[in-house]
Amino acid sequence: MSSAVWYAILILAVGSERLAELMLSARNARWSFRRGGVESGRGHFPPMVALHTGLLAGALVEVVVADRPFLPWLGWPMLALALGSQGLRWWCIATLGVRWNTRVIVVPELPLVARGPYRILRHPNYVAVVVEGIALPLVHTAWLTAVAFTALNVPLLAVRIRCEERALGLA
Repeated sequence: MSSAVWYAILILAVGSERLAELMLSARNARWSFRRGGVESGRGHFPPMVALHTGLLAGALVEVVVADRPFLPWLGWPMLALALGSQGLRWWCIATLGVRWNTRVIVVPELPLVARGPYRILRHPNYVAVVVEGIALPLVHTAWLTAVAFTALNVPLLAVRIRCEERALGLA
């Protein structure tokens, strides 16, 4: 089997994981809203979904259309970083439990979480997003996708972090 086929399988696996995240997020949103949760930043959520979908589609299209090679010296370390970013993301999800969401929903009166990766970093999930946005495309040298995602993600993350910090009373 060619490396491009293996890469397509990887992208499909990450896409399936994203769908599982969205299902979990919807369940957690219902939990939060039943407890008086307030959503902030609805306006930036659709572009965020589009950008993350574009990361997966763009990487796959670039590999196929531009015939990007798998370079072991680059691909294996990038795969390790991409998998590590998934580990960090799921550590965040597990730490926040029912409070984790892809949207910014805050339940009033609940204290900030200060355990797990949140005792070390203020926004560990966004570290995972940044690392994955660079590493996942570079597993198969889709450098245009890595650059485009990163360039578009920086201002979007700035908006998202400001929104989240205001909602949590940190700003």
